[in-house]
Amino acid sequence: MRTTRDRVRHAISFEIIGLLLVIPLGALGFGMHAADIGVVAIIAATIATLWNYLYNVLFDRGMRWWKGSVQKTIILRILHAMLFGAGLLLVTLPLLAFVLGIGLWQAFVMDLAFVAFYLVYAFIFNWVYDLAFPLSDRQRDSVRFARPS
Repeated sequence: MRTTRDRVRHAISFEIIGLLLVIPLGALGFGMHAADIGVVAIIAATIATLWNYLYNVLFDRGMRWWKGSVQKTIILRILHAMLFGAGLLLVTLPLLAFVLGIGLWQAFVMDLAFVAFYLVYAFIFNWVYDLAFPLSDRQRDSVRFARPS
């Protein structure tokens, strides 16, 4: 299993790279000022960073219990990204509506666009991260145990 230091590096790098991509793309895509998108994106990124850490710990623990390993298949990576996005959507929807002064429907459409972006981004980022920072043999072996019956 990944160390706390590794999880912090993962979460922070995920959010910084995501912000560098989503602020200009969001401003262009929604025809809003980059500063407005930036405020929402930074607040949402802070929430997402905390959620990212907690979610990945819980997901890995669930995988350890279910499969005895934290190694992810393509299907599990897709599920991982979708569940992450769904949880974040629940929190960020009211944030977008309030900060941008828009209706819930418009905030929902905007949030779906952000979630779609982050679903693809999370899938690619996590895959590349696992390749760049693979688990050591000791880390992989330390998480293999039988599922409780």
